[in-house]
Formats: sequence, structure tokens, C-alpha cells
Amino acid sequence: MEKSLSGGRFLLVTVLNVIITVFELLGGLLSGSLSLLSDAFHNLGDALSIVLSYAAHRIGGRQQTRTNTFGYRRAEILAALLNSGVLIVISLFLAGEAVRRLLHPEPVKGDIMLVVAVVSFLANLLSTVLLNRGSKHNLNIRATYLHLLSDALASVGVIIGALLITIWQISWVDPTITILVALYICYESLPIVKQTFGILMEASPDLDYEGIARDICALPEVEGVHHLHAWQIDENNIVVSMHVNMDNVPISEIEPIYRQIEALLCQKYNVNHVTIQAECHRGEDESLFYQQNDWRHS
Repeated sequence: MEKSLSGGRFLLVTVLNVIITVFELLGGLLSGSLSLLSDAFHNLGDALSIVLSYAAHRIGGRQQTRTNTFGYRRAEILAALLNSGVLIVISLFLAGEAVRRLLHPEPVKGDIMLVVAVVSFLANLLSTVLLNRGSKHNLNIRATYLHLLSDALASVGVIIGALLITIWQISWVDPTITILVALYICYESLPIVKQTFGILMEASPDLDYEGIARDICALPEVEGVHHLHAWQIDENNIVVSMHVNMDNVPISEIEPIYRQIEALLCQKYNVNHVTIQAECHRGEDESLFYQQNDWRHS
């Protein structure tokens, strides 16, 4: 996370969300607006998610230890998954409540709703600006950023609804906007849930594995590649391990080949860390990817 995303910025965004939450709760109760009340609970969740996001970032920045040799970067992935999952649950709950409101309309005071929505929109817009830079390269910050962006969009919807209610007394606009915003939030959050879940389940990153094998086998002295594994520590760090068949040469001649493989994977495939096991004939007939019973035939 860039230096610009300091603890001071996170603190400011958190305070803004707490203030918005209290303001919208009061405004929602006074106006009878479901969209304001839903946005208030949404903002409360945002404040908690920002605290969680910052805590996860601090933990993720710790150095590797004997007990965590890959470091603590997965803390941010866990936070991103939790934040996005909570956001989806809240959105589904609000959509259900909105459907109930459509079936059983309740009066809404559009003027109060409008004032609160405008103030909320401005505060949410400021929060998204504060976190915008870090959202491009960090799933943890992106999940939090989406929380705030969805709130800003929700506030726009509430403003439009408040105008329609104030001018034309169209009460069904309030729950309709709530449903639309909930659907949008789910649409934006599901890819983050999918990506973070994939990382935590050690799913293979999207690489050209056949291309990797061809490129490595094209190097001098390399005759084959098998038992290749690839996984992600977080969304920016890819780790690869493999067994490479080579001619029966001294270790001093193998090390330059290792460096060529490492440079190839880093420069062409954006791999951050490579572990290579050199073999002569062992495993030369085995598949590129590890099969559970391959070792029995080695």
C-alpha cells in the first residue's frame, strides 16, 4: 500500500463513516426512508471494514518468520474476503426488506431524505478519493474502496429518490432504489470473493503453463519439466516450484541454468519466487502437473 494510504487517511475515512452512519440513522428514522436506514447500516459496516482493512494491512506488512516463512500477506486476502462477503449478506438483507416495502408501502418525508442524502454523498465521495490510489493494486483496499464507492452510488440513488418523492410523491421509488443498489453491490463484490477464495484455496494463477514448459525445455541442458506447482501468496505475488530434468552435470553448471529459468519466469511470466529441483532421469516420464501416484513410478 502506498505511503499516501497512511493510518491518518484510514482514521479520517473511519471517522467520516461513523459520522455518516449516525446522521443517516437519525435522518432515516425521521423521514421513514428505508434507503437511508439501509445506507446507514451499510456505512456502519464500512467503518468496521476500514478498521479491519487497516489492521490486516499492518499485519500483512510484517516480515517472514520461522512460523510464517511466506510472511503475513494472506491477512489482507482474508480481510478482503470477509469485507466482500459481509457486503453481499447486507445487500441481500436490504433487498429483502425493500421487497417487503414494495408490497406494503410506508410514507416517506422526501425533504429530510434529500438533505441527509446530499451530505452523505459528499462525505462518501471524499472517502473514495482518499482510498482510490490503493484500490488499483491491493484486493484488501479494493474491497474497502468498493464499500465506500457503493455507498456513494447509493447516496446518488437516494438523492434521486428523494427528489421524486418530494415532487411527485412516488413512494415506491425508495425501496426500488434500495434493490438496484443491492444488486450493483453484489455484482461488484462477487469477483473479489471469487478471487480471494481462489487464492486461499491455492488455486493456480492464470499462466501459460504449456508455454512455460516449452520455454524452459528450450534452454541448454534442460530435457524436461514435471511436477510444476504455482500458487499466489496474494494478488501480486506468484510462487512456482518444479522438477527439471537435466544432463548429468556438476552443480556448478546447474546454477547458471537455475538463474536462466528464474529470469525467464520473472520477466516473461511475472513470477516472484521460484524453487527448482534438478533431476537426471527421475520423473522424466511424469506429467507436467503432479499426479497423486506419480511418485510411485519415480
